[in-house]
Amino acid sequence: MDSFLDQFLNFLLVEKGLSMNTLDAYGRDLARYVGFLGGEGISTLGQVTPATVLRFLSRLKQDGLSPRSRARALVSLRMFHKFLLAERITASNPTALIEAPKSVRSLPHALSMAEVDRLLAAPVGEDPLSLRDRAMFEVLYATGLRVSELVGLRGRDLQLDVGYLTAFGKGSKQRIVPLGETAIVELRHYLTLGRPALDKDQGAAQIFLNRAGKGLTRQGFWKIIKRRALEAGILKDISPHTLRHSFATHLLENGADLRSVQTMLGHVDISTTQIYTHVTRERLRKIHEQCHPRR
Repeated sequence: MDSFLDQFLNFLLVEKGLSMNTLDAYGRDLARYVGFLGGEGISTLGQVTPATVLRFLSRLKQDGLSPRSRARALVSLRMFHKFLLAERITASNPTALIEAPKSVRSLPHALSMAEVDRLLAAPVGEDPLSLRDRAMFEVLYATGLRVSELVGLRGRDLQLDVGYLTAFGKGSKQRIVPLGETAIVELRHYLTLGRPALDKDQGAAQIFLNRAGKGLTRQGFWKIIKRRALEAGILKDISPHTLRHSFATHLLENGADLRSVQTMLGHVDISTTQIYTHVTRERLRKIHEQCHPRR
């Protein structure tokens, strides 16, 4: 089974061009699945039935996985069994008629504009790390990049003279995103004064570096934004995507059309972007409750 799993992941990498993060997620789900099959005494993939898959999903529920996580695992299984059928390794797809667990889609958490201002102003000083953090926050809020896209930026991706950058999103899909003037100023400042001090002539490819002169990771950014939020007096639960959510929410609140926001966020399906319209409607409802004289 492990050899077929390796073939499938190689197929996703070479033929589908999926990102390493997505491959890691598929790999974790399917490794758990293969382990479950072994525990069930199933030695070949041809022995798997729809009942087997349902037992696996039930086990995930018993283990405390949310409906969303179980639905993602089912997507991994469907892709895997579809591949096995296409390669004639198995004669049927046992996941074909199994419905995904129902889940309530949670609304993204966005900061208010005042909170964003406080967060962007939190890195005070001209030391390399403060210059880096200010530039990162300004770029994220100006572009709505995913954190993985931000930490993956390289010099060739910036076109500061014309005011945009090139982002490489999920599945290595490329998109052009405009940069605001403030973000450009802070980015230039960091590239001139902050980054050379962090790089220490090591020639790192990434734009945003850690103390050791290596490319910053998503986990490293998570720690930074948590610490800076506390410095700004923001008590909300901040995630690495908080500025991305705030970017989309504030654009829509200020009159941007949904298609433009979809393009800038790099969403393939506009239904993914539409969740931000629920956020703005919820905000309007709260304002009405607070301000209407007959609430």
